[in-house]
Amino acid sequence: MEFTWCLLQQQRHRFSSTANITTLFNKYVDRSNIHSWNSIIAELARSGDSVEALKAFSSMRKSHLKPNRSTFPCTIKSCSALGDLNSGKQAHQQAFVFGYVSDIFVSSALINMYAKCGQLGDARHLFDGIPQRNAVSWTSMINGYVQNDCAREALLLFKEHLVEENRNRVEEGDCVDGVTMVSVLVACSRACEKNVTRGVHGVVIKRGLDEVLGVCNTLIDAYAKCDMLESSRRVFDGMNERDLVSWNSMIAVCAQNGVAEEAIEVFRSMVRIAEYNEVTLSAVFLACAHAGALRIGKGIHVQVIKRSLESDIFLGTSIIHMYCKCGRVSAARRAFDRMNEKNVKTWSALIAGYGMHGQAREALEVLSEMIRLGIKPNSISFVSVLSACCHAGLVDDGWHWFCTMQHRFKIKPTVEHYGCMVDLLGRAGYLKKAYDLILEMKVRPDLVIWCSLLASCRIHKNVELGEISARKLFELDPNNSGYYTLLSHIYADAGRWEDAKRMRIFMKRHGVAKSPGFSLIELKGRVHIFLVGDRQHPQHEKIYAYLEELSMKIQEIGYVASVGSVLHDVEEEEKEMALQIHSEKLAVVFGIMNSLPGTIIQVMKNVRTCGDCHTTIKLITKITEHDIVIRDPKRFHHFSKGTCSCGDYW
Repeated sequence: MEFTWCLLQQQRHRFSSTANITTLFNKYVDRSNIHSWNSIIAELARSGDSVEALKAFSSMRKSHLKPNRSTFPCTIKSCSALGDLNSGKQAHQQAFVFGYVSDIFVSSALINMYAKCGQLGDARHLFDGIPQRNAVSWTSMINGYVQNDCAREALLLFKEHLVEENRNRVEEGDCVDGVTMVSVLVACSRACEKNVTRGVHGVVIKRGLDEVLGVCNTLIDAYAKCDMLESSRRVFDGMNERDLVSWNSMIAVCAQNGVAEEAIEVFRSMVRIAEYNEVTLSAVFLACAHAGALRIGKGIHVQVIKRSLESDIFLGTSIIHMYCKCGRVSAARRAFDRMNEKNVKTWSALIAGYGMHGQAREALEVLSEMIRLGIKPNSISFVSVLSACCHAGLVDDGWHWFCTMQHRFKIKPTVEHYGCMVDLLGRAGYLKKAYDLILEMKVRPDLVIWCSLLASCRIHKNVELGEISARKLFELDPNNSGYYTLLSHIYADAGRWEDAKRMRIFMKRHGVAKSPGFSLIELKGRVHIFLVGDRQHPQHEKIYAYLEELSMKIQEIGYVASVGSVLHDVEEEEKEMALQIHSEKLAVVFGIMNSLPGTIIQVMKNVRTCGDCHTTIKLITKITEHDIVIRDPKRFHHFSKGTCSCGDYW
C-alpha cells in the first residue's frame, strides 16, 4: 500500500487527466490488491475526480475483491460531491452487506452524503443508529441541517450534543472541536437568535476554541447577522492572529450593516500590516457606496487601475455600483466601458445606476444593447429596468418590459417586480390599477407593496385607498412610524386634522417612535451629519445666518413655502419656520459656505426629501455657482440652474 501511494504521488505531476491516472494505475498497481484500489479511489476523490473514483470502485467490485473499511469513506464522499443519490444508496447497500455501516467514519460519510442529497430523514435515521458518536458524526449531522437551511434543528442537535458529552465526559472527554463550532456558528448566523449566539460564544471560550482562527472568523459573521456589530468588533479586536478572511469579514460586515466609516477605518488599519485582495476592495467599494464617500472610492479605484485588477468582473461591478451610489453615473459608465469582460450582474448594475439617477432612457438603451449582445437579462435586471421606468414615470415602457419579462424571457414576477409596477402606476396617478394589480398578484403582497401604494395615495391625496394600505401595513409591521406618519399627512392634506392628531396620539401612546431624518455631506475627507433643527455643529450660527440670507434671495425670485409639507395644524408662519430647519437645507448651506464656486455639493439623506426642500434647492442653484446632488434612499436628484433631473417627478 505504501509503495502504491508513493508512486501515485511521485508520478502525479506527469499525469494531469483522470484517464492518465487510470493508465498509471493499470501500469504500476496490483489489481488484485484491495489496498491498491483504495489508494487510487482516495487519490481520485481527493483531487475532485469523483466520477473516476466511482468508476474505480465499480471496477474493483467487478474484480470480485472484498472491500474493507477504508474503501467506503472516499467512495461515499465522491457520491456526495456529485449529489448522486442513487450511487450513494448503492454504496450504502454495499457497506451494509460487508458490515461496515456501524463504522464511525463510514456512517459519518453516509450522513454527509444523504444530507447533501437533501435526504435529511435518512441522514438522521443513520445518525440515531450510531452507538458511539464522535465529533465527526455530530458535525456531519449538524452540518447537514445547516446545508439544508434547518438552522434551528442544527442548534437543537448541538444542545443535545453538549448534554450527551457532559453525561459521558469521564469516559469520552471533549468531542466538540473547531470544525463542529464553525458549523454551529453558521447555524447561529442563519437563525439570528442573539441569546443563542451569545451562549455558543460562551461554549467557544469555555472549550478554549477562541484562539482557533476559523471559529473567530465565523463568530464575527454570526454576531453581525444577529445585528450585534459591536460584538463582532470585540471578537475581531480580541484576535491575536488574523488572516485575510478575518480582515475581509470585518470590513464586509461593517459595510453591509451601514457603518461604512468603520469599514473604511478597518481597511486603513489593514493596509498598514497585511496584504489585501479583490474581495477586500469590493467590500471597501460597498462601504464607499453606502457612505457616499466618493473621494475615498476614487482613490481606491486608482489603486485598482495601478494593480491591473479592473479585469476582475466582481471588482469591476463593485466599482460601477460605487460610482452610481456616489452620484457619478458618467464615471460608472467609463468604468463599465473599460471592462473587457462583463456578466449579467455588471450590466444590471449599470442599468440600476442610470435608473436611480433618473436617466431611464439610457437604462433602457443599456438593456437593449445587453439583449442584442446575447446576454440574457435575469430577474434582478428587470427589477432595475422597472425601477428606472418608475422613477421617470414611463408607464407604457414599464408595462412592456413587465410583460416581455414573463413571455419572452420566462421570468415569473417576484414581489420586487410587482412592487416596482405598483409604484410606477401609483405615482403616475393610476391608483385603481395599482390596487387591482395587488389583488391579482400570485405572490403575497409585502410591506414594500403596500407602502408604495400608501406613498402614492399621499401624492394624489386619496384617503380611501390610503386607509386600506395603512391598515395592511399596521397588521404587518405595527411598530414602523413611517406608515403612521404617511397616513397623518394624507389626513392633513385632506384637512382632517382630528384624524391626523389621532395618529400622533396613537404613536405616542403605543411607543411608536419616529426615526429622525438626517443628512450627510463629505467635505475634505470628513463626513458631517445634520439633524432637523441641528444646533450641534460648530458652524451652526454661520449656517443659520447664511440660510436666512439665501431664503431672502430666493423669495425675490418667486419662492413660496410649501407649507403642506408640515404636518401640524399651526399658523402658516410657524410652518414656514419648521420647513427652514430641515436637515438637507442645513447640509447644503454648509457645503456652499465651505466650497469653492463651481464645486458640486453632494448630500446624502436617509428619508425622502420633502417638496419644499426640493423647490428651495432648485432655486439655490439658480442664485449660486453650485450644482447640488441629493441622494435619498431610492434615487438621486441632480439640481442645476434652477432645474432637477427628476423633472419634479419623484
